[in-house]
Amino acid sequence: MALLLADPATTPHPGGVLVIDDSGDRKDGKTTAHIGRQWLGRLGKTDNGIVTVTTCWADENLYYPLHVAPYSPAHHFPRGKSDPDFRTKLQIAAELARTAKAAGATFRAVAADCAYGDQDGFRRQLAAAGLPFVMALKPSHGTWSYGKDAYTPADAAGALSWTDPERPGDWTAVERTFRDGHTETWWAADARLGWWGPDGNVRLVVATADPDTLPAQATWYLGTHLPRPGGPREANSPEPAADLHEVVRIYGIRHWIEQSYKQVKDELGCADFQVRSDTAISRHQTLVTCAFSSVGIPGSPGPQTVGPSSSQQSRRLPRRQRDRLRGGPSGTHQPHPASWPKAIRAVRAWLAPWTTIQRCWRAWTNAPPPPELQALINAVGAGHPLDLYSPV
Repeated sequence: MALLLADPATTPHPGGVLVIDDSGDRKDGKTTAHIGRQWLGRLGKTDNGIVTVTTCWADENLYYPLHVAPYSPAHHFPRGKSDPDFRTKLQIAAELARTAKAAGATFRAVAADCAYGDQDGFRRQLAAAGLPFVMALKPSHGTWSYGKDAYTPADAAGALSWTDPERPGDWTAVERTFRDGHTETWWAADARLGWWGPDGNVRLVVATADPDTLPAQATWYLGTHLPRPGGPREANSPEPAADLHEVVRIYGIRHWIEQSYKQVKDELGCADFQVRSDTAISRHQTLVTCAFSSVGIPGSPGPQTVGPSSSQQSRRLPRRQRDRLRGGPSGTHQPHPASWPKAIRAVRAWLAPWTTIQRCWRAWTNAPPPPELQALINAVGAGHPLDLYSPV
């Protein structure tokens, strides 16, 4: 985190987004820490496995993981869910969001899917921490309403007026940018859902590719309390909601979390969980997140971003060239993207000495390290690896 915040190429800026999500991986047995029979979103079913809650910082061009925390099912605690040490995934997520803010990661808002957006308590925790949010709602998520007021987000969207692009009614045209760089014109509008309204504490924003049909795969129902520029507008004002573009932009960035999972978990091995204890799992997760955030150039003082551009470039390469980049048979050298195995080895070359030297010294004495040893610890902690096999 210190290296990412200090590097101009990766320093978080106020236009970024903090993406919160959780992901589960199947794991056999009963002895691994945090394991249990629970819902695994990746598989779309309940199975035996491990679930971790993650935060990812992202903007339109860059993304990298910040923090990760495993979720322990209730049976791991003596008193189950009533145990004071038990934490739900929502509580873990709110804590990680506060941790990211305290660590200096600036962002415009927190983005999450409907597993978090449908939870009133989670939204209140973010609001209490001063963290704006843009989170999805299920189309069928019901809320208390007066009389004939809309009961679900889908009902609220259906009540919005629309004729055609020349006569959009309640809808405002917004430009949405996709991961491959192309743009499309979407439509967004403030909707009224029971006590949720354009001037309430939490707004319902509907964004869709087609206001006429509201396609299920291309329509978002978003809850947000991002303030409008200049404050709330008067009721029935013809002035469009200028920040609808911002709401759509923020939630569009949320989808980088899926790309992050493909690389951080699949390519780097975080999903394998070939370790048992909580400490070993945490160290392994630290290793792979550090490797993802650096290109693994020996001797480079700090990480350089492995962002979407290099990832997309890798996917466009022929399979044989991708195999060479991942440590396969030797062949014609290809400049970037980074090789994941090399990145892991490079990070281990500074992360392992940084941890081991401090542990050994603390096991030997409580006195502070001598200047030479402290200088070594500071050097490897700044991202300078040690080549243990080079001649002195």
